[in-house]
This record gives sequence, C-alpha cells and structure tokens, in this order.
Amino acid sequence: MIKSIKTFPSFLAIDFETANYYHDSACAVGLVLVQNNKIISKESFLIRPPSNWFVFTDLHGITWKDVKDQPTFKELWPTIKKYFRGIDFIAAHNAPFDKSVLIKCCERYELQPPNKPFICTMQISRSFWGFEYYGLEDVCDYLKIPLNHHEALSDALACAKIMIKTIKRGYFNQ
Repeated sequence: MIKSIKTFPSFLAIDFETANYYHDSACAVGLVLVQNNKIISKESFLIRPPSNWFVFTDLHGITWKDVKDQPTFKELWPTIKKYFRGIDFIAAHNAPFDKSVLIKCCERYELQPPNKPFICTMQISRSFWGFEYYGLEDVCDYLKIPLNHHEALSDALACAKIMIKTIKRGYFNQ
C-alpha cells in the first residue's frame, strides 16, 4: 500500500463488466485517469469476450450482439495500456474483482499485466470513511456522486471521485 505521498498521486480508476462468471469474459471497461486530483481523461470500451455466453446482461445491459464486432481484449490492449503508464496506483470499487479480470484477460492473451498496486475504494469506504453500507450505490449516495450503476464508465468515474474525495480528506497523510 502507498503510505505517504507529498504531492497528489496519479491514478487510474477502472471498472470492468463481465459477460459471465469467468473473469476473462470482460465485455466492457471504463477508464478514468486522474492527475493532481483532477480527472484528465475518461474513456470506455466494449470488448468481445472469448465466448458468446452472457449471464450478466440483466445487470449491465450488454449482449453478445453489442460486442460481437468489437475488439477482443488482446486487440484493445495497445489502445488502453497507455492509461497504466506513469500512474502510482489503480483504483477500483471491489478491487479484487477488477484486478482479477485484468489479470485473467492478460493471461488469456499472453499479455504482461501492469505492475501497479490496486487500492479498493470499497475497503476505503469501510475503513477510512466508516460507512456501514459500502456498495458503490450507497457510497455514491452518501458522497453525492452521480452514478449509473453497472455502466463501466459511470462506475469508474464514481470510483475516481470517491478516491479524489478520500485523498482530499487526508487518506495518504494518516
């Protein structure tokens, strides 16, 4: 974990949506790059997963028809790997999930995953903020952050805003 930072860190907030129970089945990713506690870019991509088996359409609304002509993770990687350069960490709400999706997608296509620490805003919501309810919707309601839950860019943007508020509140100065 990053302990003491004298200036504001640069980080990437990330959110994946998956087609099914397999963590290499990413069908969407949202990326929000933050430097000096300011959002400097945000982007989302649909991804064609390795199979057309979709279980979570009811959550995120993405179907095989939406992604069948989109790039695979391997084809998308040259476009998105730039987001991982020059950052101090990756933030995600329920980071173990998003970290696993990133690693499993990289493993499937024999790509080198980024060697950056993950910080979990869900864990921060419990330990730093002391929230009793720490799901993304609950945290966003409490912090007055707009959210269209299970839309990859909206979730990543919400995560970035949670992290920014946490940093401003002195998270790295504890």
